Amino acid sequence: MNEAQNRQGPRTSGRLRDFLQLARQRRFSFYLALLLLVAIVPSFIFSMVILKRSSDAQEQVVASLLKASTGSATRIIEREVEGMLTTLRVLSMTGSGDAHDLPSLYQRAFSALAGTDSNLLVIDRSYNQLFNTRVPFGTPLRKSSDPKSVDEAFAKDGPLISNVFFGNTAKKWVYNVYLPLNAPNGKTDYLLTLTQDAESMAKAVNRDTLSPGWDAALIDGVGNVIVSSDTKVAVGKPFFMEIVPALQIGIGRATHDGVIYRTVTEFSVATGWRVVAWAKNSDVDAPARWSYLWLTIGGVVFAGIALAGSAAIARILSRGIKQLARDAHLLGLGRPIPARRHLISELEVVSTALAEAAQSRAKAENEIRFLMREVAHRSKNQLTVIQSMLNQSLNAAENPTDFADAFRKRIAGLARSTDLMIANAAQGVDLRELVQNQLQPFTPDDPSRVRLYGPAVKLDTQVSQTLGMALHELATNATKYGALANSKGVVALDWSLTSTQLLIVWRESGADLNPETQAPVRKGFGTMVLERMLGMALDAKLERQMHRDGIEWRVTIPRDRLYAYPVADAD
Repeated sequence: MNEAQNRQGPRTSGRLRDFLQLARQRRFSFYLALLLLVAIVPSFIFSMVILKRSSDAQEQVVASLLKASTGSATRIIEREVEGMLTTLRVLSMTGSGDAHDLPSLYQRAFSALAGTDSNLLVIDRSYNQLFNTRVPFGTPLRKSSDPKSVDEAFAKDGPLISNVFFGNTAKKWVYNVYLPLNAPNGKTDYLLTLTQDAESMAKAVNRDTLSPGWDAALIDGVGNVIVSSDTKVAVGKPFFMEIVPALQIGIGRATHDGVIYRTVTEFSVATGWRVVAWAKNSDVDAPARWSYLWLTIGGVVFAGIALAGSAAIARILSRGIKQLARDAHLLGLGRPIPARRHLISELEVVSTALAEAAQSRAKAENEIRFLMREVAHRSKNQLTVIQSMLNQSLNAAENPTDFADAFRKRIAGLARSTDLMIANAAQGVDLRELVQNQLQPFTPDDPSRVRLYGPAVKLDTQVSQTLGMALHELATNATKYGALANSKGVVALDWSLTSTQLLIVWRESGADLNPETQAPVRKGFGTMVLERMLGMALDAKLERQMHRDGIEWRVTIPRDRLYAYPVADAD
């Protein structure tokens, strides 16, 4: 088995390679025709499947809507009947169970039912109507038109809803809702009866709530029509189709005079009635047939247009692609490329992209040359600074160890300034962040001995590097000779920004000073940085003042040399 599969595998792979090799030898028009073939043939097959599923889905949607409609009709009927029962109970309570006070009961019922579709009757066991609010009190009345339902109501001794019947007094098709009325002696000799015209239930089978082509009817417990949206279906007569079994609900089919009908039935438990919706099977299927016809015609037309236009599109695409290939060759040579117009917008987008790429390449090459010059310039500056640091450290050191330690620390300070400069090259370096970065290695265990005050200020990267070196040297001197050389000295660094200048004040207090450290024979590297580099590079003005408890430096830098802007006031 495995050997057969192995033999079959190489043969299949070989055929695939042959096909791909053959395909690579074809022109663009071949691929376009193949694409159309691949798109059109499956689309027809897929359309057949979709049509079937669409038809099924449409039928399910219609069925769901009809179920909802018949269910809504059933709820309307039950609410109507429940309302009638509630009215009967209220009238029975207000009458205190005394059916002998008929004039008073008539008046109450007549007032309560004014403006409604209902009328009240009182019927005794002999089927006599004691009164009927359809007519004035005392009008001679015939016996009940539906004695069967009267007997059933007395036998049940509870609420009962009748079937539809023709009322002798109303001269219309009506239905009754009965409620036995208990006399004070405990006997049930009378029925409070609300009667209502069958046509009042037309709102439950309104055709506007049904799908097109569908009708609905309300059928009583014995199969007679109470009301129907189809005027051809007679009220009070048996429904023209047999729905078997009688309590069947949901979707079904029925046949009448050789015509197949779709039916949806809903049963009302409260009344024993049914709501039936029906439509001819041919009418229900007609939308699906028309959809199939139009989709078929559309598919054929689309296929014809696609095949007819494929050749022209192939020619247009071929010309455009050849031009793009020539432009790509020019891009590789570094030559400028104009944005060309094409009949196909996608090709024009590619042409525009190639033109922009050519411009970007030229711009990038210029930027690279500029950055190379900038890197060379910065490198020379760094080398100059390092050379100066080397000379001063060598002159100030008493032994190789001191020289190595001082030079290493100065290189580390320069590196921290450089890192901060690179990290914030685009938006500038924050002065507070620069100060914290440079003073962090010198901060004692008690951080309150180093105090910083001032607003947020952005500095140019080159300015930040020069200030960073100055701060490093000030902190070094404070650690060796000043406020940070003991356990109680404090360094306060304040800065303020005005519209014309940045003022930086370095003040040491609590230092243990002596004449030997206050007036050294020659200036150190820190003093040189402050006086030469700040003065020369930033046009800064420096003031140096010795106090009893420490040194104070005041540095004033013109604002236009900072290339910075205030951000927010410090807390």
